[in-house]
Amino acid sequence: MVIQLCRFSPAKHSTGRLPKPFIFDMLNVNNYFDGKVASISLQTSTLPATVGVMDIGEYQFGTHQHEVMTIINGELSVKLPNNDLWQDFKSGDSFEVAANTSFSVKVSVQTAYFCTYEDK
Repeated sequence: MVIQLCRFSPAKHSTGRLPKPFIFDMLNVNNYFDGKVASISLQTSTLPATVGVMDIGEYQFGTHQHEVMTIINGELSVKLPNNDLWQDFKSGDSFEVAANTSFSVKVSVQTAYFCTYEDK
């Protein structure tokens, strides 16, 4: 199963399709994978973003926009699109994921992240 890492408000977008640019509800709380991944949407001074946490486990996420994910605390092993190798990221590290792709993560310790979204 592929889970989108962020969510928009369908009430504001009656077509049910993702808006361009991506519009977030302020402090919208999203839960995925039976509550093992949670994120809160926010609008930074320049880009929409989420801040979230992942419990120990393996997850696959899909993207609608270009994403930059920064690990705040903890660590992730990440399998990026078109790559067969797992890469390790720890506190302070960032990685980018292109729009309309998916990526997998392995979480060995509870991990907090900050992710920004933009059209590219």
